[in-house]
Amino acid sequence: MASTTALRCDLEYEIFSPSHFMMQIQCAHSPDQYVAQEMLTLSQGVQVRPSWDAGTGNRVFRFDFGPGLLKVRYDARVDMLRLPIDTSLPEVDVTDVPDAVVPYLMPSRFCESDTLSADAQSLFGQWPRGYQRVAAICQWIRDNIDYRIGTSGATTSAMDVFRDRAGVCRDFAHLHIAFCRALNIPARLVVGYVNFAEPPQDFHAVTEVWLGGRWVMFDPTALAPVEEVVRVGTGRDAKDMAFATIYGAMQMTYMHIQVNADGSPPLDNPDPVQATVRRAT
Repeated sequence: MASTTALRCDLEYEIFSPSHFMMQIQCAHSPDQYVAQEMLTLSQGVQVRPSWDAGTGNRVFRFDFGPGLLKVRYDARVDMLRLPIDTSLPEVDVTDVPDAVVPYLMPSRFCESDTLSADAQSLFGQWPRGYQRVAAICQWIRDNIDYRIGTSGATTSAMDVFRDRAGVCRDFAHLHIAFCRALNIPARLVVGYVNFAEPPQDFHAVTEVWLGGRWVMFDPTALAPVEEVVRVGTGRDAKDMAFATIYGAMQMTYMHIQVNADGSPPLDNPDPVQATVRRAT
């Protein structure tokens, strides 16, 4: 399925002391999407140091700033070509998992697949192995975990979500990843942009699962069409995928994201609003 998405991300911070920023807001270079146009604009005087991971396509840029008001704007136009969903894809035996994929079998900071192993086996161990079992995990999460703003924080893990039965998109994704890994299915976090039917727009977290020798995307929240997610990056969990890691004293004062799935150019937003509803990282 081919499509074109245009997007804009505006961020603003009040910086109280000299600070170092590492940001991941640029669209990734990956086989299923092509960044046709983009522009990154920052406050005057910022010297950016770009870098990217050839293995994942993740792009990070670093800079120093402050004190003062920092403004960051990222515009992009992205062409995407997503394969049709093949619901017959099988799980891959651990012995056949490629070396590069093995890290996504392991427990991680926010995805305690070892701790959740017994629960995963009890809930999903009897399902036939393959795409349908991974989809069943998604459905169980939708049926049993409330999507509720303000119920989780930066340190909330999959185990916390399983116990508390509430969270937001990154929490749904972490639990899905943890359950998959507990069943010996490689899984990882994807963070990106997508157009939500109900505003405001925001970063969104979904999952990718290794099935049939390729990565397949799932959205445990079902908030938006998974084939329309514009990838920013992938990682073991949210520890790898924060959109901003900041060393210094600061406060975010403004955030506004526009995602136009029809490819139409984003518009200037003259009225600042706080868009923190669906925070992925």
